[in-house]
Amino acid sequence: MQYMLLYHGSYLEIKSPKILAGKYAKDFGTGFYCTILKEQAVRWASRYSSPILNVYEYEKNPSLKTREFSEMTEEWLDFVIFCRSWKKHDYEIVSGPMANDQIYNYISDYMDGTLTREQFWVLTRFKHPTHQITFCTEAALGSLKFLKSEAAI
Repeated sequence: MQYMLLYHGSYLEIKSPKILAGKYAKDFGTGFYCTILKEQAVRWASRYSSPILNVYEYEKNPSLKTREFSEMTEEWLDFVIFCRSWKKHDYEIVSGPMANDQIYNYISDYMDGTLTREQFWVLTRFKHPTHQITFCTEAALGSLKFLKSEAAI
């Protein structure tokens, strides 16, 4: 099996992750979001007064239905728009670039017709690399093992 370290920024220790539906549509739909980028998880945690970095070991399970986007592509954009429109997909794990706050605004402008698709791609071309992996089912969460939590500094 293949293992990797994942990080989740929060305001509390999360030994047993859960899938919680939020009030905002997210890039890859409802799920538990992590990243391979420790610095990004620290930024997520820094939104809180007591930032906590949770660390997990992820064991890839080939029996789970997954979708991986290696970069921002037309297919990625269409998938993010689909999920941000509150539509459900049937993947158990989805990973790929994150539409950070600025890119999220560009997606909203594209969805509203303020930007064309071509303008969207020009604006996003030079943004820093980001990563997210979303665990969308209980079976997917079973591939995570909590290792530790620490203050996110």
